[in-house]
Amino acid sequence: MLTLAVVFVLCVALYLYGTRTFKYWEKKGIKHDKPIPFFGNNSRMYLWQKSMTQIGVEMYWKYPKERVVGFYRATRPELVLRDPEIIKRVLVSDFGNFHMRGINTHKTVIEPMAKNLFLAEGDLWKLLRQRMTPAFTSGKLKAMFPLIVERAERMQTHAINAPPTGRVLDSREIMARYTTDFIGACGFGLDMDSLTTENSSFRKLGMDIFKFEVSQIIKQMLKEMFPEACKHFRIFSKIEKDANALVKTILEKRNYEPSGRHDFVDLLLEYRKKGKIVGQSIEIMKSNGMPEEVSLELTEELITAQIMVFFGAGFETSSSSTSYTLHELAYNPEEQQKVQEEIDIVLAKYNNKLCYEAVSEMTYLHCAFKEGIRMFPSLGHLVRKCARKYTFPDLDLTIDEGVSILIPVQALHMDPLYFEEPEKFKPSRFLTDFINPLTKHIYLPFGEGPRACIGERLGLMQSLAGLAAVLSRYSVEPAPETLRHPIVDPPSNIVQSVVGGLPLMFKLRC
Repeated sequence: MLTLAVVFVLCVALYLYGTRTFKYWEKKGIKHDKPIPFFGNNSRMYLWQKSMTQIGVEMYWKYPKERVVGFYRATRPELVLRDPEIIKRVLVSDFGNFHMRGINTHKTVIEPMAKNLFLAEGDLWKLLRQRMTPAFTSGKLKAMFPLIVERAERMQTHAINAPPTGRVLDSREIMARYTTDFIGACGFGLDMDSLTTENSSFRKLGMDIFKFEVSQIIKQMLKEMFPEACKHFRIFSKIEKDANALVKTILEKRNYEPSGRHDFVDLLLEYRKKGKIVGQSIEIMKSNGMPEEVSLELTEELITAQIMVFFGAGFETSSSSTSYTLHELAYNPEEQQKVQEEIDIVLAKYNNKLCYEAVSEMTYLHCAFKEGIRMFPSLGHLVRKCARKYTFPDLDLTIDEGVSILIPVQALHMDPLYFEEPEKFKPSRFLTDFINPLTKHIYLPFGEGPRACIGERLGLMQSLAGLAAVLSRYSVEPAPETLRHPIVDPPSNIVQSVVGGLPLMFKLRC
């Protein structure tokens, strides 16, 4: 009887712990689905049935009359935003209250690979962003363009190499190899040779970064359910060893000194030589309300984390965006013809050579790319976390520190309230200003505000150049195995990916 009593008490205690926050939205009068103990509303993501983007889309359309919707990520309250003005407030106007990304589950215990610019929080993020922003100036990007051209030409001749009769290739894989090679060259000064080597070790490392295994999902689930008890679990341990070895080799070859290549590694080494990064805190305030001065030493651990996020984010987002744009152009041949005619006219002005100026003049290609990432944004949702108690003035809603924010970008991009006939691929919609002025606050393929993608212009440049290289020489058509509406891979919770890739028929233009 005593044993039964102990078991009963333990079960009750566990149940109370696993449901302790589930009255949060009810008390605030916010509509939400009924949560499940421990899992909240997130069980399908943990079980690989739906991606977080897909769940965000469902929540968006389930409550069409609400400006915000309640959600529970495990036991943590989360607010799904449906209103453009509220989204603008979180991302831009009141950014100081929402500067945290909110993916790390513990405030102080952060695994080494998560100390990168994308995942970092608070002053670590602010100081890294402050120091790394100069790496992406127009001048530096223009200087990188010859590296893009070289990789684009390799892609044309080696990776695709399709005859007039056609060749079926996975466009996602082709574009991933192209972007991997470019990032390797401009980031690390390395020839990664992914375009000509089938089993490139760098391509494998890139795939491993975004290929989540069951053990990683379980660890993340437990970290979200029991953040204190599981704070030392490492999600990125699978790639940590290879990443450390790769970066150590690169740094040793340069004797931990800038090499004169002016690539991303050189930039980080130059920053390290300058000493500590110093700036104003966004977390700690003096008694007079002014921010404290904080500093950060750029250690080898931090350098490794920045190099790997530059590598991973640089190739994966661009390959996702460009391959989906090709997919839509394959199903919209009249739009593909418009893009190709523009490419031909512009390249003729530049002796049929790709260059920075030529790509800058390809307006309709840019519109087609924007439309592709509207329909299938690489980051299908954005997340933030409330840094301090905050009241939404026009909602009469106050949320507490630690409450997460989810912005369902995919759903917003496909809402007819903001985009006429959103299911249709219409690049021309980007030739003029949006009819609905609120649309500019919800078109968010690169985010918005101080935490917007730092590499947006670099990603745009390599993506447009890659598309121009492909479409100047080849036309794309649906292959027999191509799905008109690709199936999203449920475990892809950072960058969206699709099951089975994006196979297309590439045909040499006559």
